[in-house]
Amino acid sequence: MDFAALDIPSFDGPLAQRGIGVIAPFDLALERELWRWVPMEVSLHLARTPYEPVPVSLEMAHLVSNSAHLAAATRDILHVEPEVVAYLCTSGSFVGGVDTEKSLRKIIRDAGAPDAVTTSGALAEVLRRLDLHRISVLTPYDVDLTERLHDFLAELGVTTVSSDHLGLGGGIWKVSYRTIAERILSADHTDAQAIFVSCTNLPTYDLIEPLEEALGKPVLTANQLTMWACLRRMELPIVGPGQWLREVS
Repeated sequence: MDFAALDIPSFDGPLAQRGIGVIAPFDLALERELWRWVPMEVSLHLARTPYEPVPVSLEMAHLVSNSAHLAAATRDILHVEPEVVAYLCTSGSFVGGVDTEKSLRKIIRDAGAPDAVTTSGALAEVLRRLDLHRISVLTPYDVDLTERLHDFLAELGVTTVSSDHLGLGGGIWKVSYRTIAERILSADHTDAQAIFVSCTNLPTYDLIEPLEEALGKPVLTANQLTMWACLRRMELPIVGPGQWLREVS
């Protein structure tokens, strides 16, 4: 059969792909949500940190941000040529403070990544670009880990005016949208300029748009911000909900 007679657009290959490398904690269960945040021409290439038999806690946050593990995971995905590598973990990137977050990005770049992003670094970038200085916070963590997030925000010159936490040691991806929405509404404060929902393992995609409309302020979530920061470095527009983020893309 003559190829020219076939109703196929091209035999040159599929749509050319641009890659984001993603280093995720071993317990990430939301890969499907991650893909909703990127356009068709972007592929996500995932690597995971080693399994650690501890609950979600300060200890786990330190373990999953181990510098040797991050460097090894970066090297594992470089052969598919990602344009940027993201450390997709909120607690692991804020637990050591602002200077440690910067060092994590340097570790990834030193391991060979063309550029590097962390979830908490993306949060800092958005807070600065939107000129936000007072926010409300919702986390799935215990009180100690949640307070480390408050400390990280304070280093950025951002005040946590109200905060709520779910106190979970695992299974974070199983929390229902109803529970998350109710707790976001509960965590909000009239003085807060925005709400940040922490943890890349907490599902939030379909909640952002209705909650932003109801509250009249940005609802910023961990996976949203991480993918936003990666796409900005690739000079691509953001995908998905988040009207305020589109203004700084």
